[in-house]
Amino acid sequence: QVQLVESGGGLVQAGGSLRLSCAASGRTFSSYALGWFRQAPGKERKFVAAIMWSGGSTYYADSVKGRFTISRDNAKNTVYLQMNSLKPEDTAVYYCAATESFSGSYYWGESDEYDYWGQGTQVTVSS
Repeated sequence: QVQLVESGGGLVQAGGSLRLSCAASGRTFSSYALGWFRQAPGKERKFVAAIMWSGGSTYYADSVKGRFTISRDNAKNTVYLQMNSLKPEDTAVYYCAATESFSGSYYWGESDEYDYWGQGTQVTVSS
């Protein structure tokens, strides 16, 4: 089992940047693929980005490609989400999630595939 704790959220103006962190404790961090999801008020939780076990493969939602970067430091048991050129529509609670395996290829964007979740961190982008 793994415990996840997000940090780094806050209030930022449109065009600004934030870096979210997700610290993990418990079992071997490198055993998990990690994802970031977000949920805006009154909306469903949506996939943002994922990074595989070795960090060699990353995936992004179309809405954040070219603006967000996911990375991981297995030595520090931490995954990051660097968010640049933020827009008001990026406002949401951001969640970190982990899984040891996926049901198949291309499932990294499915929230049901992740077994462990953090408590979330609020990101608010003002216009």
